Amino acid sequence: MLADYHVHSEFSDDSVYPMEDVVKDGIRMGLDEICFTDHVDYGVKADWDSGEEIIYREGDPLANVDYPRYVDQIQRLRSIYGDRIAIKLGLEFGVQTHTIPQFEDLFGRYPFDFIILSVHQVENKEFWTQDFQKGRSQKEYNEKYYEEMLYLVNHYTNYSVLGHMDLIVRYDEMGIYPFPKVKPLIEEILKKVIKDGKGIEINTSSHRYGLQDSTPSRDILKLYHELGGRIITIGSDSHKPEHLGTYIGEAKALLKSLGFDSFCTYKEMQPVFHRL
Repeated sequence: MLADYHVHSEFSDDSVYPMEDVVKDGIRMGLDEICFTDHVDYGVKADWDSGEEIIYREGDPLANVDYPRYVDQIQRLRSIYGDRIAIKLGLEFGVQTHTIPQFEDLFGRYPFDFIILSVHQVENKEFWTQDFQKGRSQKEYNEKYYEEMLYLVNHYTNYSVLGHMDLIVRYDEMGIYPFPKVKPLIEEILKKVIKDGKGIEINTSSHRYGLQDSTPSRDILKLYHELGGRIITIGSDSHKPEHLGTYIGEAKALLKSLGFDSFCTYKEMQPVFHRL
C-alpha cells in the first residue's frame, strides 16, 4: 500500500497545483491512495461565501477552500479515476482556541474521510512571519504553542490525526528547543490523542525544509509509541508536483525502526491499518 495523506491543490491559498494533475501524477507514480487535505484557517482567512472581504497577497487570495467546488471536483475525479486510485475527501483544519465553533460547523456539512488537526497560528499570529514569536522568549513561544495544542485536543475531537506536531521547530530562529523541557506538555497531548482514538502523522516535508530531524521528531515518535500510540499516517504535505509522494518509503523505514508495525489510511473517519 502506497498512500499520501497530506496533499494540497489549487484549492489551498498557497498552491496552484491543479487537483486533476495531482491525481494523474499520483497514478503515474504508483500511489494506491491519495487524500486531499487543503487548508482551512479560520481567524486569518475567510470563507468565499462569508460576506467578508477577501484579502489578496501578491495576487493570491487569502481564503479558505471553496467547499462546494472542492467536494464536487473530488466526486468528479473519483468517477473518472476511481478504478486506478482511491481518492479521499479530507481537509487540514488550522484550528485555534477561538475558532473551534467554526470548525464544528464545517465538519458537520460534508462526508469527510479524514481531517488533519494542525496548529498554524496562535492568537491569529503566524509562525512563518515570526509574528507569534515576536516579544516572547524561546521558552515562552514553544510552551505556548504546545499549550494551544493541548487545549485543542481537550476541546475538539472531530479530527483524525495531529499534523506536523512540532511545526514550531521549522520556524524557530533560535534553534532546536530541548525536548525534555516540553516533554511533559507533549506527553499530555499524546495521552489525550490516544485515549480519544486519534493519531498523529509523519510529515515528510522535513526533507525539503532541510530539517535535521523528522517531523515530528524521533523523540515525539518514540514517546507516542511508548505510550501505546498506533494510529499514524504518512503525508508529503505536497503543494507542487515535485513534492507529491516524496520520502514515503523513508518514513515507513523510520517508523519500522522505532517499533511501529503498521500505518493508517482512512475511510469515513475510521482508520484502516496496513502492515509496514
